[in-house]
Amino acid sequence: MTDSTTTPEPDEGPDPDEGSASVPADEPSGFVPEGEAGGDGAEEPIADKATPVRDAKLAEMQELVDERTEDLQRLHAEYSNYKKRVDRDRALSRQGGVEVVILDLLPVLDSVEAAREHSELVGGFKLVADELEKIIAKYGLETFGEVGEDFDPQIHEALMQMPIEVEIAVPTISAVMQRGVKLNDRVLRPARVGVANPE
Repeated sequence: MTDSTTTPEPDEGPDPDEGSASVPADEPSGFVPEGEAGGDGAEEPIADKATPVRDAKLAEMQELVDERTEDLQRLHAEYSNYKKRVDRDRALSRQGGVEVVILDLLPVLDSVEAAREHSELVGGFKLVADELEKIIAKYGLETFGEVGEDFDPQIHEALMQMPIEVEIAVPTISAVMQRGVKLNDRVLRPARVGVANPE
């Protein structure tokens, strides 16, 4: 008598040749492993759309810098010219003030010179006169016109013709009636002199 009971064969699982391979649950569908994608894998560079805008902005800023630089240079030149003009005007104004004072003092200086010629410049008066001459010399005042100098019509005023004891070859100052005055090489008063002409 045969045993009618049959032993079930063990389940060997699905045939790998049958059906599709199962997809792991932790990988999304459509996932392509690295290296299996088509192409060489290099990404195409994205065009920098901001570059033209940035270049235009830089050009605008450079133009603004150039414009401001030119303005600054122009202002600096104008300031330099203004400063030179102010300094020149200040020097001229100061010089004019000194000239006015010197011209007012000329009669005093003439009196001092006359006293010196007559040997009356002595004692305390001599000290005052020396100090006065020292002060005015500091401002560039100098006197000119001496017997024996060549006559120069630009700085000497001939009042008369007078002989001189020495032999001369050109017109020469033979007497000084009033000494001339210069202030910083500018003639304030010509020397008044007598002139001897050569024979």
